Amino acid sequence: MAALIWWIGENERVPRRKIRDRLNPVEFYDGDEFSKRYRFSKESVMRLNQKIEPAIRHGSDRNAAIPPMLQLLTALRFYATGCFQMVDGDLFGVHKSTVSRIVGRVSQAIAALKNQYIRFAPTGETSAGFYRRAGFPGVIGAIDCTHIPIQNPGGENGELFRNRKGYCSINVQVVCDEKVQIINIVARWPGSTHDSRIFDNSHLCALLESHAFQGHLVGDNGYPCRAYLLTPILNPSTPAEKRYNTCHIAARGLVERVFGVWKKRFPCLQNGLRTKLDTTLAVIVALAVLYNFGKRLGDEVLPEFEVDYRIEHTEDEGEEHNAATANGNAVRRTLIENHFTA
Repeated sequence: MAALIWWIGENERVPRRKIRDRLNPVEFYDGDEFSKRYRFSKESVMRLNQKIEPAIRHGSDRNAAIPPMLQLLTALRFYATGCFQMVDGDLFGVHKSTVSRIVGRVSQAIAALKNQYIRFAPTGETSAGFYRRAGFPGVIGAIDCTHIPIQNPGGENGELFRNRKGYCSINVQVVCDEKVQIINIVARWPGSTHDSRIFDNSHLCALLESHAFQGHLVGDNGYPCRAYLLTPILNPSTPAEKRYNTCHIAARGLVERVFGVWKKRFPCLQNGLRTKLDTTLAVIVALAVLYNFGKRLGDEVLPEFEVDYRIEHTEDEGEEHNAATANGNAVRRTLIENHFTA
């Protein structure tokens, strides 16, 4: 509808005031079509809207203000495409500069839910779950980093974001649990930063150093082997070492699965983000929150978005290896002798 009509007579009408006509996707699309475009069911989107509506609602009731639900759908559509122009084409009357502002506002509001949805609080069930899945004892999380492509932010530090593969990125550290949920995320380091440096400067590392939790993480050889972070044996020579590596790979594979499903569900993470740096960091955290939000509601990805996580995440090929610390090597050796020796 291009104009608000004031009816005077049966065949007579006078245009009174032009307003924007915005399609209501919740009513327009059926369930499957809606989920394909927005990556969540209508019910999940409505629940999410209730959580963030106070943070994104305009203080004014002006007719030009975009309703919170439409703001949320605009952001969700961007997460599913990574393209402002495509979002602009789907939602009539919304300019791409407006979409940019909406994405920033909504992402900040969703990222603010981080403490509700992303918590590192391993329990005995966490270790038991990893053992059932992989046969590896004492695991409280699987850790790895993944690169999210971004546009060069420019400035004197712009080239710090160029990673070893030659493109600019944010190197994001993620820890997952036995339920394949994200329980810790660090999303602020430039792509040139090594995985081990990100971990060493994280709050999680400080907690593990202080023995706040019993158990250990499992990570690849981009990390040094420590008492609380076990890595594979580089050149296994005995049957026990080979069994250790096999079980270690199975446990670590859960975080690989997280990366595969996360990027398939939200393609902007795979295709790259061309937003301002502050917005980019908020988007990454917001999508980690949304990943867990969907899992908690049982709103999983559609079959066409499923991935073979065993081959999806390969960017650590060629990563430099860190030598084991003396304490880490001793803990790993004891574990191999006590648990993996026939």
